[in-house]
Amino acid sequence: MRKVHPEFAYQSRELAGQIDGILGDPPDHKNYKLMLNALVSEYAGGGGIEDVNMMSFALVDVIRFDNPKAMLDEAQDYEDGDPARVFALASCPDGEAAKMYAAIEENFPEIGRQAVITAFLHKHPRLWDEDDVSLDQLAEGDDGDDEHDDEGGVTDDFAQMFDQEGEH
Repeated sequence: MRKVHPEFAYQSRELAGQIDGILGDPPDHKNYKLMLNALVSEYAGGGGIEDVNMMSFALVDVIRFDNPKAMLDEAQDYEDGDPARVFALASCPDGEAAKMYAAIEENFPEIGRQAVITAFLHKHPRLWDEDDVSLDQLAEGDDGDDEHDDEGGVTDDFAQMFDQEGEH
């Protein structure tokens, strides 16, 4: 299992929540398909919202990943990366989906790179893991031995900075 950038892990979880929210309970596949078709059409026309989750939602059901290992490598860095390389690692079938994929690459290369990787991580959750940044994990190994003044007080110089009655 590979670790991915925390922001990609977050975006993948957000995408899952967005999909669940649009599907609803009980799942309304007709509504889901209408929303998906509207997004694909808008992005294929060169427009669309500049948002990682919206783009990854438009891509997630139509994209095919040709090199999962290389895509995982690309998921290590959220901000920097080569959009052309990421777009070359995946493809969409002919038709409206292919037009959308080309338009996203042309019009939104950086956000599109993030959306492609997010869609990949959503579709392949067993290939990756995220760093645990919980407070418990961050405190692991901390013996609480930070250096502090034994008396717990502050120095005279520090206290005088806030002394309203003292000399300025």
